[in-house]
Amino acid sequence: MAPEPSDQKHAADQQVSELDRPMWSVISFERREAGGLVYAEAVRRMAELDSAGVSGLCLLRDKAAERVGASKA
Repeated sequence: MAPEPSDQKHAADQQVSELDRPMWSVISFERREAGGLVYAEAVRRMAELDSAGVSGLCLLRDKAAERVGASKA
């Protein structure tokens, strides 16, 4: 019996590390600086922002970063 298409997608998703999924955000004390990044991109973006003097930098999953932004409104 052939696997269902949804089963194939689920299996492919499990093989991709969360670090390689575009689900990471960089936040600062001020705002969400960037989102929808793979982890390596987020680390690079955080280093760029740190070099520019942006304070309070942190990496979060996009879902968490959305909640942080919503709580400030």
